[in-house]
Amino acid sequence: MEEQAAHPFSYEALEPTDEVTKTARRMALPARVGIVGAGNISDHYLRISLGFESFSVVSIADIDPERTRLKAEAHGVRPSSVAELLADDEIDVIVNLTVPASHAAVSHAALEAGKHVYSEKPISTDRAAAGALLALAQERGLRVGCAPDTFMGAGLQTARAVVDAGLIGEPVAATAFMMSSGPERWHPDPAFFYAPGAGPLFDMGPYYLTALVNLLGAVARVSGSAVIGRESRPILSGALRGSAVEVSTPTHVSSLLEFASGATATLVTSFDAPASQLPWCEVYGTEATLSLPDPNTFGGPLRVRRAGDAEWEELPMTRPYAVNSRGVGLADMVLGLAEGRPHRASGELAFHVLDAMQSVLDAATGHAWLTLDSNVERPEALPEGARY
Repeated sequence: MEEQAAHPFSYEALEPTDEVTKTARRMALPARVGIVGAGNISDHYLRISLGFESFSVVSIADIDPERTRLKAEAHGVRPSSVAELLADDEIDVIVNLTVPASHAAVSHAALEAGKHVYSEKPISTDRAAAGALLALAQERGLRVGCAPDTFMGAGLQTARAVVDAGLIGEPVAATAFMMSSGPERWHPDPAFFYAPGAGPLFDMGPYYLTALVNLLGAVARVSGSAVIGRESRPILSGALRGSAVEVSTPTHVSSLLEFASGATATLVTSFDAPASQLPWCEVYGTEATLSLPDPNTFGGPLRVRRAGDAEWEELPMTRPYAVNSRGVGLADMVLGLAEGRPHRASGELAFHVLDAMQSVLDAATGHAWLTLDSNVERPEALPEGARY
């Protein structure tokens, strides 16, 4: 395939500097958090946040006042309108749990209001909008964090320790598979999954790509192919059961990734797989293969098999957060603010993952290899005894 020029957006001006880290507004702990978006995922944040000492969720807002009221009552937090939440001087951080198409606009409004932001993935459905967010945050001395934070869990952090210790030798390649028949079987209103900026790559790809960047470093070059398996999908659960969703984004995407380290990877994400026996993710080193857990989870199992071994060996978890710990990335961000250090689930990492995903789709359209403009350092590994 002919190599084409990468997209024209420049990332260089957005790279974090020591000066930005030092001057970012400090806060007293626990940080006071307001949530925008009272959909299904907010229950996870509201429940699991009770286990973290570094922040406290005090209010929630949604464009639907009744949904806001019900969610606030269920979890004992204050209901607000979005405007009230953004104007509240007692709120330090906005957690953005809106649908992907609204991520950039809501995060931008929060930054304009002087709030730090932690967003669900992806950081945006558009590279330029994501870049503008990071630029605004630097200008205002504010932080942007973004899910997924599953790479900070026991499974993937133990895998990071294994790779860093050289126990599989030099990483050469990886494969990763997210094979699904689609969210319409369980989600009550799945239309947004089939709109541009979603699909299996943008919806689930961030978990896999973030895990791979955490292990292998930045992605340098990509290619891929993408198809729409069916132009209409029947909704199979909830009040909309029997109606249909029109599909306007690829539902099966095969991505080829070349990392700056020299390693390569194949990532397949699909809403068109009725069944599969493929592994979640494997990393192939010169000495051994490492089989990773589901990147959308925090625990194991984590297994290794060396050349010549007859069986796989399951490795013990050596890092914390083996159970669902959604919000650990937010906790690390507010502690980073208090301590004057970078945080791990950063906006820069999320931008790089977004850049890789969008570049894969661009490459699929143009039948090309594309070089990414963005770059990112691997997040610092989580210490063995880390607690938030």
